[in-house]
Amino acid sequence: MTTVLPSFADIGLRPELLAELAVQGIDRPFPIQAATLPDSLAGRDVLGRGRTGSGKTLAFGLPVLHRTAGRRARAGRPLALVLVPTRELAQQVTDALTPYARALGLRCATVVGGLSLQRQADALRAGAELVVATPGRLHDLINRGDARLDQVAVTVLDEADQMADMGFLPQVTKLLEQVAPDGQRMLFSATLDGGVDRLVRRFLTSPVSHSVDPGTATVTAMTHHVLHVDAADKPAALTQIAAREGRTILFMGTKHRADRLARQLLAKGVRAAALHGGKSQPQRTRILEQFRTGQVTTLVATDVAARGIHVDGLDLVVNVDPPTEAKDYLHRGGRTARAGESGTVVTLVLPEQRRDVSRLMVVAGITPHSVQVRPGDEALVRVTGAREPSGVPVTITPPPAPAARSTSGGRSGGGAPAAGGGRAPHRSSGRPRRPRRPRTV
Repeated sequence: MTTVLPSFADIGLRPELLAELAVQGIDRPFPIQAATLPDSLAGRDVLGRGRTGSGKTLAFGLPVLHRTAGRRARAGRPLALVLVPTRELAQQVTDALTPYARALGLRCATVVGGLSLQRQADALRAGAELVVATPGRLHDLINRGDARLDQVAVTVLDEADQMADMGFLPQVTKLLEQVAPDGQRMLFSATLDGGVDRLVRRFLTSPVSHSVDPGTATVTAMTHHVLHVDAADKPAALTQIAAREGRTILFMGTKHRADRLARQLLAKGVRAAALHGGKSQPQRTRILEQFRTGQVTTLVATDVAARGIHVDGLDLVVNVDPPTEAKDYLHRGGRTARAGESGTVVTLVLPEQRRDVSRLMVVAGITPHSVQVRPGDEALVRVTGAREPSGVPVTITPPPAPAARSTSGGRSGGGAPAAGGGRAPHRSSGRPRRPRRPRTV
């Protein structure tokens, strides 16, 4: 049963954290925080389920920092670890927790693929009490001898279900085998199913489970619409939606289709950019910053980017390609209606997709508003704010090219990664290609 706390001060957070919460304008815990903080601060293993945008980062971040305060990490031996599935989410978690860590004199390091491996190794050797990492890159650093996890007393898996879905379960298992055996473990996600159950049974001790949303993670602050559209009308209707006022995310099934749609929208006068795992980390960071500042108004993304995108005021998500699983639908939709805001999720459905989408909505626990639309229809305008684009082609300054690979100190990880952040193939002449390894995110 969830206990609603009147304030953070009532649960015994360190004064430095309370002061920083006040600076950040946060004076009341969100439901997931109110439910989990008493147990997590006491050092218990915790399973926390709450929808995307519900405040999970502070729900695990505050107790991690609270329980780590006053200790100092040795070179390459962090004291706390947060594992996440994507680079964007890693940066989001780091950005959210850094002010609180600074208030306690704690050092943070972010370890992800797509950025310089040597720089991350140097950051770990300099000492970092908290490491926020994607599994593959952390494995790289451990294998190089740049990191050891035997001093990690608090371990968090954020979006644990997605890590299982993305095939990281073997890597996550190996990492959890290396942390302090008597340490605290916390798993947070919008859903807790599939491979996560195996992690819970093996690595958590008498975990306390808290769920502040239904198992389907339905977001009541969202309005869900299914727009039935004929194939011949879909491109024009989609362009009108993308030309609306405000920022919009369009979700596609593949990175190649995302790139193509972004180019088509730019040619029609829509300030669009594609975001997917085929781009380097500097490119992805630059594109997200362009989206946040309004230089890009329409982001064309794949599911690799579905978690870790947080932009205030984003009120429309469009499933151009309907997802195949209810979980993916919920996480795509979770980019809007965050932290108590409202938002709209629209799914464009061709006649041959109707049955599959109907089943998906049932599994997701959603009853959408459905209507047949054509370009320029009043219903299309009312639901999405669609309007005619200018038709004048626009150019968005491209993100910088990936940095050249380092010739010393190991692989830099700066080349264009594969989907999810894996390494690009070795291109040096006269040397055989190395066997492909599991992707590093």
